[in-house]
Amino acid sequence: MIEGAFTALRAIEEHDLETLRLWRNQPHFRRFFREHREISTTMQKRWFETTVLSDPRTRMFAVVEKSTGRLLGAGGLCWIDWINRTADFSLYIGANDAYIDDIFAPDAGKLLIEFGFGQLGLHRIWAEIYQNDVAKIALFQSLGLEPEGRHRHTAWKDGQWVDSLFFARIAP
Repeated sequence: MIEGAFTALRAIEEHDLETLRLWRNQPHFRRFFREHREISTTMQKRWFETTVLSDPRTRMFAVVEKSTGRLLGAGGLCWIDWINRTADFSLYIGANDAYIDDIFAPDAGKLLIEFGFGQLGLHRIWAEIYQNDVAKIALFQSLGLEPEGRHRHTAWKDGQWVDSLFFARIAP
């Protein structure tokens, strides 16, 4: 377990899957995710088995409240390129319908970045998000991820085309 001030990162367990699936399926969360479809229990279990448990390019964690152990969300480093030492940053807080809050998300984000640079020896942590994800833009900036670019009209969200924004942070 990796502990921060308010959160801890632990392995995702099978008993977490249904709660994570329900959070991911909320339309007001899903509008920010690449996966636009509602996730079935079969899809969630397949993701757990093939990605979380088996893919060496992925380090996913359950984000839990440090003081209680209560499941708060999920986060991780995905598409790890071990040769170029880069990874895609992923994080959300599902508890209390937060998505990105002012306490748990920044703390968990800091832990993920420290883990990536420190434990995994990554050189660059990056993320692609949609321009309508204002909360995550602010989170990324607070974590030291800098804007790097934009791909125009990459997704149809909320009845309009939105751009993908790219952020990254280089190891200290």
